[in-house]
Amino acid sequence: MDNHEGTFDDSRSSLRSPAHILHVIASLSPPLGGPPEGLRQLAKASLEIGDTPEVVCLDPPDAPFLKEFPCSVHALGQHWLGRYGFSPRLWSWLRQNVSRFDGIVMQGIWTFPGVAVRAACLRADKPYCNFVHGALDPWFEQNYPLKHLKKKVYWPIQYKILRDAYAVLFTTDTERDLASISFRPNIWNSALIPFGISEPEGDPTCQVRTFYQNFPQLRGRRFLLFMSRLHPKKGCDLLIEAFANVASEFPDVDLVVAGPDEEGAQSNFQRICATKGIADRVFWPGMVSGDIKWGALRAADAFILPSHSENFGIVLAEALAAGRPVLTTNKVNIWQEILEDGAGLIDDDSPHGTDRLLRRWLGMSDHDRAAMAANTRDCFVSRFTMKRAAETINDLFAGQRAAVAALPHVARSA
Repeated sequence: MDNHEGTFDDSRSSLRSPAHILHVIASLSPPLGGPPEGLRQLAKASLEIGDTPEVVCLDPPDAPFLKEFPCSVHALGQHWLGRYGFSPRLWSWLRQNVSRFDGIVMQGIWTFPGVAVRAACLRADKPYCNFVHGALDPWFEQNYPLKHLKKKVYWPIQYKILRDAYAVLFTTDTERDLASISFRPNIWNSALIPFGISEPEGDPTCQVRTFYQNFPQLRGRRFLLFMSRLHPKKGCDLLIEAFANVASEFPDVDLVVAGPDEEGAQSNFQRICATKGIADRVFWPGMVSGDIKWGALRAADAFILPSHSENFGIVLAEALAAGRPVLTTNKVNIWQEILEDGAGLIDDDSPHGTDRLLRRWLGMSDHDRAAMAANTRDCFVSRFTMKRAAETINDLFAGQRAAVAALPHVARSA
């Protein structure tokens, strides 16, 4: 059996009963990007369909970003070994509490919480799933060979977590297929989760007004919006170079680069902008959230993310929900859906590809840009609402004894 066998069908129909599901994540800190925001959206959608989600994490209990989380959060605080998150406290908490839940979802891989989840679930005979969030993409092997070597050493531990999971969760066929390339062995049961976000809240007009109140220099200007971590895989360097190439041809268009600077890259990008003579055309608001974030999305001419690797891309769904076309690459695993719905432009994750993205968009007529913008909401509603993800995860756990019985037998030992 390879890792494509045992794949669950997310289209099955059943009478859904409420599920009590625990999500385990190392951190809910917003600067960490997609997984924390995805879990926030998933918890909200789970509540809307009648489930009772809870979250356990290793963040400090008084972390401000936990205050408005939509469901109950158990923040355990103390842990060691950096991002690996070794935590005897989590080990003990899971052993004491795991029996309360219908199922457990481990958010992410390569960390100690996955080890603790597997041990606690096998001991209590509880099903768990593992959401890998793109972390098995071979892009990381090609671009971070030393880190990949360390992961290969760790793989015997990580593999047991995936092998013994009720399901390993992927957001697209492409992500699932790429995951089979990086490491061996790789035999597990796969499930496709139609990921997305909840419908945006708030008044769009007020959100745009709030954005311009905070960034008045952009009022009356067209601008392209990049909003993500300033991480090498996001292609921000490609975007800066490409914008420098086209800036003189389109003097009425600026660039907004919003996101946390987790690796200290912003100062280098700003030096490049100064050298290229575009420093006064590129704005760096840092990480934005709430009404400012949604105002930026709604006010932008288009959203651009020239990423080298995205298993899904929460921010792309947010742009579509806000009615903005997306300019992205064929390394984003939802690019085919975006292209099929006419909701954006797609090209290679290369200097030439990013240059073409900008020129194609900026060279379009007002009519054609408006027609593409009109397609974005339909694309979002039909493909990327989080309710479908919550329902699929519910189906994996609640009242699915027949599905469990049908799974290929896997020897389970801690």
